Amino acid sequence: MAAHPPPEAESRMPAEPAVSQARPAFSRRDVWRGLALGVLLTTTGCNVTDATARGAPDSLAPLVKKVLPAVVNIAVTETVSGSDIASELPPELRDTPLGREFRRRFNNRRQQVAGAGSGFIIDPSGIIVTNNHVVGHAEKIVVSLADGRQLPARVIGHDELTDVAVIKVEGTSGLPAVTWGDSRRVEVGDWIMAAGNPFGLGGSVTVGIISAQGRDLGSGPFDNFLQLDAPINPGNSGGPVFNMDGQVIGVSSVIVSPTGASVGIGFAIPSETVSRIVSQLLAKGSIERGWLGVSVEDRDNTVIIATLDRNGPAAKAGIRPGDQVVAVNGEPIDSSRGLIRAVAAERPGSSVRLTIRRAGRQMDIGVNVGRRPTEQAG
Repeated sequence: MAAHPPPEAESRMPAEPAVSQARPAFSRRDVWRGLALGVLLTTTGCNVTDATARGAPDSLAPLVKKVLPAVVNIAVTETVSGSDIASELPPELRDTPLGREFRRRFNNRRQQVAGAGSGFIIDPSGIIVTNNHVVGHAEKIVVSLADGRQLPARVIGHDELTDVAVIKVEGTSGLPAVTWGDSRRVEVGDWIMAAGNPFGLGGSVTVGIISAQGRDLGSGPFDNFLQLDAPINPGNSGGPVFNMDGQVIGVSSVIVSPTGASVGIGFAIPSETVSRIVSQLLAKGSIERGWLGVSVEDRDNTVIIATLDRNGPAAKAGIRPGDQVVAVNGEPIDSSRGLIRAVAAERPGSSVRLTIRRAGRQMDIGVNVGRRPTEQAG
């Protein structure tokens, strides 16, 4: 489903990387986006261990000392065209004399822009998790460690649909690392601590609580964000969100703001999602997702098959329009998003058992899962 713009001037999108100190305070793209949308930045984490909810300690200093050495700053450089920059003009300026003059001057130019985000080390060999929107188009990546070292890094793999990326720094070992917590065990009201590199200032932490779960921002089929009330600002993208045991239960990715700075509403990708994506990226460098070849809709608290790809896996298995999907492999399904996520988590070529209700009768149908078209070669 396509995302709808928020009311009035409020924007909702991935944060733009803050500009590195070696560059002017903001690139033209940053300025236009700030004028147009007012916005963004944040995301990720993974490797799961159990943890129970705890109250906040009298001081967070011991927790900060434990985890902050594994949090890094990520500086990137990429080349953008003038047409890309012009496309970021606010709609209200595009057909004005100012907008036309801007396009005339910059449409045929190319320039390098610098940006920055955050990340965290999950393996002492230098494996780092961050957001795809931080490094997905980078031509050069430099990671700054907590001890002051600056090291080149390369992308191991990235996934646009979940905004997760994995990079690796070269020429070092024995780095401090953090572990995954289980985001499925967190509750609204649990204390959390977010770490990152807001506005390019260096390693910082903020504290708050989880204020909501399962948020769908309309940015993609796998939206399932944790909502945080800890201040999250541009530059925090890719930074870890910790529980009070120092385990990563989320990755900062998005803020909602009319100004571009934190107004107290941030969103993190749950570790349940990130850890699974990271494992696949480390193993294969890419993500393969299951696919049924159906479109679905939510109707009266049920999930209904609306249409089918006639050559898709579901049609070949005998699924029909109007069927109500009750469960996947025995796990109840109560929303179209839940069905999409459940099927996407299956390996293409595997078989799943769909429990459906048709004409008042419940039945199980086996389906050989296909590969999502966006992941198919060619």
